[in-house]
Amino acid sequence: MNLLVIGGGGREHALAWKLAQSTGARVFVAPGNPGASTVATPVTGDYLELAQKHAIDLTIVGPEMPLVAGVVDRFRLAGRKIVGPTQAAAALEGSKIFAKDLMNDAGVPTARYQAFDSATAAINALPRFELPVVIKADGLAAGKGVVIAKSRPEAIQTIEAMFAGSLVGQAGQRVLLEDFCPGEEVSFIALCDGETALPLAPTQDHKAIFDGDQGPNTGGMGAYCDDRIIDVESRELVLRTVIQPTLTAMAKRGTPFHGFLYAGLMMTAVGVRVLEFNVRLGDPETQPILHRLDGDFAEVLDAAASGELRRAKLIWKPAPSVCVVLCTRGYPGEAATGDVIEGIAEAEATGAVVFQAGTARRDQNLVTSGGRVLGVTASGACLQSAIDNAYSAVRKIHFDGMQYRRDIGAKGLKRW
Repeated sequence: MNLLVIGGGGREHALAWKLAQSTGARVFVAPGNPGASTVATPVTGDYLELAQKHAIDLTIVGPEMPLVAGVVDRFRLAGRKIVGPTQAAAALEGSKIFAKDLMNDAGVPTARYQAFDSATAAINALPRFELPVVIKADGLAAGKGVVIAKSRPEAIQTIEAMFAGSLVGQAGQRVLLEDFCPGEEVSFIALCDGETALPLAPTQDHKAIFDGDQGPNTGGMGAYCDDRIIDVESRELVLRTVIQPTLTAMAKRGTPFHGFLYAGLMMTAVGVRVLEFNVRLGDPETQPILHRLDGDFAEVLDAAASGELRRAKLIWKPAPSVCVVLCTRGYPGEAATGDVIEGIAEAEATGAVVFQAGTARRDQNLVTSGGRVLGVTASGACLQSAIDNAYSAVRKIHFDGMQYRRDIGAKGLKRW
């Protein structure tokens, strides 16, 4: 098969890495990054034209922006196989208000919320919500559109900044206020073909920039993949009360959901609550997920794109896996770029895989080019071993201003 991966981050490097292991696969990545180019052929240009030029049999979309822009609609109109939702179905991520309204209609458990079109209306509604209050930008905000305000002045400042465009740009032209749900977050991702849902192994992301979940939210500072995150009974509950009702509701609206449905869950004292939906694989969750995945992933993706997911099966290695994200100084604010990265070969010599995200080539050097630079991923016989292996590899890598969390996976240790 000729395969095309759309995107240029760590998730896409991991996808290209895994797909390159499929028998007879030739992988292209658009545009990719220096790491992805070691396992796939980088190409640039219009995605559909690239698929036609290189006789692509199956395309996999990594990031949300092309999905929300309608890339799947274009491919399907041209009769080409692609994994991902249509533009209409991608509204599950493109609009948090759409997603919450659908959850409400479908009976999917989620926090109480209210949507607003003006800062004045949102501020006036604050007394209806207890502190802390969750404030969400409606549109796409690269994982930075959610603020948990602990005080009324902070909430007012956040609302005003969202509507002014200074916080998340156009994504904040509509906002949600939402009850805060205390508990433990879980990333639950299922591959869907409109009717059937095939769950991936559970993961837990770490969004805050600092240890102990302190500081502002980021796109993700690391994740681990471990079957003990939620038990089999809880997974069946999520499929029954979250994933399947969502697929049914989308189909009834005439927009059946295809691709990766990512449910960001909060496991609360009163049960599962859905925080948000994404319509693609998470980043950095993809890295530890694919590190654990066994078998031919291209075959499973082809089954999903062909509407035959019921015949597919995912096989998982028993060893847990951990991904630690290395970031530049300044992230999640204005990130420094152009710093030379050293030690990747030494890190991979330990047995880890270093997935590249914000990297570029300058002269003969690999340099930083974005906030989240690398995803250092390793497995181990148990979670503690996986954590130790990942951080052992991290210590081999250096670039000026490098920052990372030192507690990725620590929450999971209490389950052992």
